[in-house]
Amino acid sequence: MPSSIENKRIRKSPASRRAEIVAAASVVALAEGLERITLRRIADELSVRPGLISHYFPAVEDLVAEAYGSAADAEIEELLPADRADSTPTEHLARFLRLTTGEAYDDISRLWLNARHLSRYRPALRERVAEQENAWRDRLLALVREGVELGEFRTEDPLVSSIQIMVVLDGLGMLVNGTSLDNDPPEIRRLPLTTAERVLGLPFGTLSDTNTNTDTAD
Repeated sequence: MPSSIENKRIRKSPASRRAEIVAAASVVALAEGLERITLRRIADELSVRPGLISHYFPAVEDLVAEAYGSAADAEIEELLPADRADSTPTEHLARFLRLTTGEAYDDISRLWLNARHLSRYRPALRERVAEQENAWRDRLLALVREGVELGEFRTEDPLVSSIQIMVVLDGLGMLVNGTSLDNDPPEIRRLPLTTAERVLGLPFGTLSDTNTNTDTAD
């Protein structure tokens, strides 16, 4: 006798399905570039029909922007979290600078280069890039201001100091597609640290010698 209970397909909530789509697109973006994101490609990744993807993202440009934003959000929360447990501003900054100059984050550095290039032609992406740049500046600025208030950092203008550090990091990030920095003089790899030490009134070597045992990204 056939069962009166029909097998029902479990449907994901709209929020869960949308998050799943964005997450899949972020993986593609990090591994292959934002240009590789298409409605059909993401549908294939999730084994669904393209129509489902277009239901949530009628314009692929919006999905591209969301994929970049999702990856960038995850980066800032990993590298420069607002909740830094028991670490001091100096320890937190040292950890941040060490991780950002490591190979583990080469893919996200490439994604930033990719996004900034494409944003010239894609308004939705341009808006997200601007949002992420502001988020990074504000998060680092908050850390620098805290360090100044606690007497760890010395700078007359925390905003300018924060921007100087970010400019150096961006400059090194542009080299990610070229020759490995391992072939360059050690002073080049240390440039973000020495810049931060200089603009924040720290003795040379402070950031490289600081204990970063709160690091969880290795």
